[in-house]
Amino acid sequence: MLADDWSDWLAIQINQHPDVLAAKERWHGSNANAEAISQPIYNPELSLEADRKGDENNYAVGVEQTIDLWNRRAVNANQAAHLKTAAMNMFKQEVLNKSEEVLTALIEWQTADQAASIAQSQRQQLNSMLDLVDARQKSGDLSAVDAELTFLSLSQQIAQVAEIESSLMRAETRLLELLPHWTRSKGGLPETFWPSAIPAASDEKLRQHPLVASSEAIWHSMKENTESARRASKPDPTIGINAGRDGGANLVGLSVSVPLHVRNNFSAENRAAKSMELEAEANWIATFRKQRVDWQVARGTWQRYQHHLNSWKALSADRAENSEQLLKRQWQSGDISTSDYLLALNQRTESLLAGIELEKQAQLALTQALYQSGLLSTIIQPKN
Repeated sequence: MLADDWSDWLAIQINQHPDVLAAKERWHGSNANAEAISQPIYNPELSLEADRKGDENNYAVGVEQTIDLWNRRAVNANQAAHLKTAAMNMFKQEVLNKSEEVLTALIEWQTADQAASIAQSQRQQLNSMLDLVDARQKSGDLSAVDAELTFLSLSQQIAQVAEIESSLMRAETRLLELLPHWTRSKGGLPETFWPSAIPAASDEKLRQHPLVASSEAIWHSMKENTESARRASKPDPTIGINAGRDGGANLVGLSVSVPLHVRNNFSAENRAAKSMELEAEANWIATFRKQRVDWQVARGTWQRYQHHLNSWKALSADRAENSEQLLKRQWQSGDISTSDYLLALNQRTESLLAGIELEKQAQLALTQALYQSGLLSTIIQPKN
């Protein structure tokens, strides 16, 4: 499967994961709460009165409306916009978390699958060698010690294969839990899936990271909340108008009332709102600094692993296949002993497994670098 197809398929699977669907509903719920904040603050009030005095029916109808004189609604609307931005970025972070989890599971499975293939190959080689040793022992070409050494190596290899295959089964189970539609035929991530470079952590790019962007939006929403609390401490007038009949005469009235903030000037509420604003600002600064460090460390770790992986590849290029055939010929011709041959075979296998483990760590480090930079969501996304 091509890298673009993998990216498209992974994005669809991740977006359909129950954890992501739940996060999307939380996002929608947060948007609804934000919209509630931006609604008009005061509703009109309707009053009806009726009585009877003697032969006269008296009634009155009135409407009262408190005026948002200090335009708190505009401040609340700004706060709602920031809360929506925060909710959107929190959802993006949930998708980012799940993407990192899925890629890690894919890497773990791919590594375990490769290791199992190598271990099984050596087991088959030792099985064939044991048959050959038996035949050579019967012809007097090899001693019973050689057969025993081969048997012990084969026994050890069987135990190693069992352990590696168990790891493969665990990795596959975890992968199927995250990606129910994944199959072994789909395999692992293609080499072209991965980007070749990770940018440095600039301030502009850091502010676009979902964690940083959401904390900054929450800080801005708290700033608007402080302003809303300040305006709420100012009195809003209530205007009323009523009409009716009393004693046979038509009545029309106008009323104006203004609350007097003399016993409570709401200064405590203002201080509380300001403290929440300062807390949100401190959280944003802390998140920004931590993300910068995490990004830099993850990028540097990946670069070191990639450097060592390239060195290993350059060192072992074409040597694995050639060394296997060379060792086999030397053993069959009697140039090396059976014990030396078995030791060399074991070292060759360990080298191959070490290379697989190094590549795994490099890919895990790359995943972390993409995760900490927020770029993971840009390489895993549907085509449309």
